[in-house]
Amino acid sequence: MDDYLSPAEKLRGIFIHKLNGNAAIESALSGVGVSLNVEVLEEVVNRGNLGGEAMVVFFHWAIKQPVVKLDLFRCYKVVLKGLGRRKYFSFMEFFLREMVEKRVGFDCEALFIVLDSYVRARLVVKAVKFFEGLEEFGLESGTESLNVLLECLCRRSHVGSASSVMSKMKGKIGFDCGTYNVVIGGWAKVGRVNEVERFMKEMVDDGLSPDCLTFSYFIEGMGRAGRIEDAVKVFGKLSENGCEADTTVYNAMISNFVSFRELDECMKYYRVMIEKGCSPDINTYTILINAFLKARRVADALELFDELLEKGIVPSTGTVTSFLEPLCRFGPPYAATVIYKKARKVGCELSLKAYKLLLMRLSRFGKCGMILTVWDDMQSCGYSSDMEVYEYVVNGLCNIGQLENAVLVMEEALRKGFCPGKIIYSKLNNKLLNVNKVERAYKLFLKVKDARRCENAWRYWRSNGWHF
Repeated sequence: MDDYLSPAEKLRGIFIHKLNGNAAIESALSGVGVSLNVEVLEEVVNRGNLGGEAMVVFFHWAIKQPVVKLDLFRCYKVVLKGLGRRKYFSFMEFFLREMVEKRVGFDCEALFIVLDSYVRARLVVKAVKFFEGLEEFGLESGTESLNVLLECLCRRSHVGSASSVMSKMKGKIGFDCGTYNVVIGGWAKVGRVNEVERFMKEMVDDGLSPDCLTFSYFIEGMGRAGRIEDAVKVFGKLSENGCEADTTVYNAMISNFVSFRELDECMKYYRVMIEKGCSPDINTYTILINAFLKARRVADALELFDELLEKGIVPSTGTVTSFLEPLCRFGPPYAATVIYKKARKVGCELSLKAYKLLLMRLSRFGKCGMILTVWDDMQSCGYSSDMEVYEYVVNGLCNIGQLENAVLVMEEALRKGFCPGKIIYSKLNNKLLNVNKVERAYKLFLKVKDARRCENAWRYWRSNGWHF
C-alpha cells in the first residue's frame, strides 16, 4: 500500500496513529524514510487536515533535517501560510516570535502572509494592531509595510478600512505613488469614481504625480460606473497630463468596452496599441479571447490565441482552463482541441479540470482516438483517473460502438475501487444486451454489484465515524 502513497501522505499518516509524546512522533517521522525537502514540507502543511499542534511538532522535526536547514526562511513562510489559512492564529504568532528569537528574519513577504491571514478571517482590527506593533518583530512601520497592509485590505474588499488606515497614518508615515495607487485601485474595482477622484486630488496635493497605473484605475472605475464616454475623454487627455498610455491603460479601455459588449471598439484600441509600439501582455489577450468566446466568435478567439503564442507568451494553467470552459459548452470540440494541442506544444501545463472538460466534450461527440490521446497525456502529467474520467472514456467508447474496450475500461475502474454511476452503467449494459452479449453483460453486472456493496459499506462506516 505504501507504494501508492506520496512522501507527504506517508508523513501525514504518522499523525493518524495519535502517538503519545513529541519524541515518539519524531521517531516515527524519521522512520518513514522519506527524503524531505521544502516542496514535500509545503505539501504536508497545505494539504490534509493537520491541527495546529501537529504542524508545530512536524515543523520542529523538519527543520532538523539537513536539506530543510538550507532554506529555513522559506520553510517558516510556508508554515505561516498554512497556519493562517486554517485560522490557527495562536500558533502563527508562536512561530513569529520564534523567528525573532532565532533571528531568521521577517520581510514584507512574510508580513503579507500574516496580514492577509487576519484580513481573510475578517479580523481587520487585529491586522491593523499587528501592523502598529511591527517593531516587536524587527520590522519598521514604514511606507513599504503600510502598502502591504493596504493591499491586503483592498484585495479582500475592505477598501473603506484601507481609507481609514491611510487617513490615520497621514503625517506619521510618508506616502508614495504605490500607497495611493493601492487605495485608488480598490475604489475603482467597486466603481466609486468620486472616491477615486478624491484620492487623486490628495495625491497631487501631496506633491506626487499620477502615473499610468493611477489613470488605468481611474479609467477602470469609470467603466464600472457605466461612464464609458468619460473614460474615453480621460484616455484622450492622457498626454496633456504628462502620461503616455501603457499596456495597463489600454487593458483598462479594452476591459471597459468588453463589459459593454462592444468588441469592435476593443479591437480598435488593440490595433492602436500595437501601432503605438505598446506590447500587449497576457492580460490583454485573456480579456479579448474570453470576450470573443463569450460572444461565440471562435475564429477571432483562435486568431488572437495564435498571436499570443507567436509573441512568445506562454499562458498559465488557469488561463488555458478559462479558454476551454466556454468552448466545451457549445458546438463540436474542434476549437478546444486546437487550443489544447497548441498549448501543450509550447509547454503549457493543463489542470485536471481542463482535461476533464476536454474528455467530457470529446466523449459526447464520440471522438474516441482523441479521447485516448488526451487521457494518456493526462496520466503522463501525473494526474490520476477518478470515476468521472473513466465515465467519460466509457461514454465515448459506447458512442462509437467499441463495447469491448468500454467494458475493459469499466473493469479497470472497478479494480481500482471506483463504482460507476447508474446512468453510464445502464447505457453500457443496454448496448451489450442490444448486440446479444448477454454473458458479458451478466459478468459485468456481478462486478458492479460487488463494487456497489463495498461502496455502501464504506459509506456506512464513514457515517458511523469508522475510518478504515
